[in-house]
This record gives sequence, structure tokens and C-alpha cells, in this order.
Amino acid sequence: MWRLVDSGWKGAAYTAAADEAILTARAEGSAPSTLHLYRRDAPAISIGYFQKVRECVDLVVAKEENISLVRRMSGGSAIYSDRGQLTYCIVADEHDLPGTAEDVFESVCGALIDALSTFGIEAEHHRPNDVLVRGRKISGSAQVRRLGCIAQHGTILVDTDLGLMSRALLSAKRPRDGMTTMALELGQAPPMEDVARAVVDAFRRTFGVTMAEGRLTERESGEIDHLLETKYSTERHTFQR
Repeated sequence: MWRLVDSGWKGAAYTAAADEAILTARAEGSAPSTLHLYRRDAPAISIGYFQKVRECVDLVVAKEENISLVRRMSGGSAIYSDRGQLTYCIVADEHDLPGTAEDVFESVCGALIDALSTFGIEAEHHRPNDVLVRGRKISGSAQVRRLGCIAQHGTILVDTDLGLMSRALLSAKRPRDGMTTMALELGQAPPMEDVARAVVDAFRRTFGVTMAEGRLTERESGEIDHLLETKYSTERHTFQR
């Protein structure tokens, strides 16, 4: 039995704190393996833990467009997100997600490919951690392992602003024409609720688990508040490199 937590529309600092709080709780054994879903309430850039902000973000564009910045707990490259994306974070014990980092990327990307197929979108896994449609990226992810647990988070581009993404990110590996969205593939954006439902069902099938809707514990909520105050809402953490 896994827990499904849907946080709805949230800011980048909150979700970064929530993902870490869930990981800590799972490592302590005070929370079950969890699929955490959320949508961004405003444009944001999630910076890989080891990146230097000024090398991956156009700070002038970020300020002009009110794009918030947050340094996440996982590595990888900077990711732009906005209201046109669904974000997931799967947190589980290593026994629930066995194998190497590459194995877990393959399993999770396979679930996302399954979810996209329900809309008639044919996608493929591009190793190690991307999902492509006709050679264009529609999903990327990052992973962190800690205290015997794994957290993997990523996004599905439903109807994101690819123009603003390309302007705001200096470190994008692909130009704008190397990205796509569900809206571009289908001619219109599917309801975000339908995408979330498809993702949940695909994770259930892929990992052979039952998911029960739940909520964060008081301990997790308290840890989120602590992490927001001391870490994810501070410029010291965001610009530490």
C-alpha cells in the first residue's frame, strides 16, 4: 500500500521542502512509500543541488517575469516549471524501487510513457532520465538516494510556456524546438486532472501497488515549515554556489 498525496497548486519552495520532508519521514519509517503530485502556482526554476545559479539562469529574465528560484535536494540541471506542468515525486524504500539509479529511471519513465499512451501519445525513454515524443523532450527527472530511500521527481509538460523556458534557462541542453508538450501533440491541452489520474494509474500498474489517498503527517508538515524557514526560502541556500 502506497500513499498518494496531491498538494494541488503550490510554490517552488514549498514543494522542495515537502519532497525532502517526505523522504526524511520515509527513511525514519514514519511514513509509507509515497507518490506526491503537485502543480506550480507560478513560474519557477528548480536548480540542481550542485549548480551555480548564475551559470544556468538568466537572472534578468527571472526578475522581469517574476520567476522564483529554488535549489532542490537532487542533482541534475535546472528545470523551468509553470502552471502548464504536472510534477511528481515518488519516494520509496530501496526495496520498493530495487536496482540501480538507471533501473529506477527506466521504471519511472516507463510509467510516464504508459500514462502518455492513454492520451494517444507515443513516447520513448531516452536514457538516463528523459521521455521523448518524436525526438522531443516532454518529461525529465532527477533522483536522490538517502538513508536507504529513493526520491525521484520530474515533470510532464502539459501546456508549458516553452518560449519563456528558453529565455530563462541559460543551461538548457536543447533549444525550444527540442521540447514539446501534450498540448502541441494533441492540438489542445488535456485537463490537468486527467493527466494526474493517468499518472497515478500508470504508477499503480508499473509497480504493482495499491495507492490510497492520504495527507501529510503533522511531523512532515512541521518539517516543511522548518525547511522553508531555514533552507528553501532563503537566498543563502539558493545562491550557495
